[in-house]
Amino acid sequence: MMSGKPIVPLIQYEDASEAVRAVYDDIMAVRKVDWINNFWKVLAHDPALLKRTWESVREVMAPGALDALTKELIYIAVSATNGCEYCTYSHTAAARSKGMSEAQLMELLAVVGMANETNRLANGLRPPVDVQFEPAG
Repeated sequence: MMSGKPIVPLIQYEDASEAVRAVYDDIMAVRKVDWINNFWKVLAHDPALLKRTWESVREVMAPGALDALTKELIYIAVSATNGCEYCTYSHTAAARSKGMSEAQLMELLAVVGMANETNRLANGLRPPVDVQFEPAG
């Protein structure tokens, strides 16, 4: 839920074009839900953008070397750092559905805050990167 009104109206399923409905149907099938969230409804004004973004999200968030909860935690961290209210809410809900506890959320946000602070200090002070941190080979 973002503050204020959307820049473009939400495109509801019943008002969507056939191309948009195809993406909506895939989103619901993959997520095993019976609704489309508002992020996709605003992207639907550009069906190619909607399809491309959904395909990328579906691929990146699919099972891989990182488990689903870890991927959601990373998404929360980046969203909080970027100040994306909608994404922070959306991925916090997703992480909770994958088993994230309140203690994990609070610890995650503490790490995010610390990383942002030390990143700014390092960027401002410009210490040279230690040779021990460089990749071998």
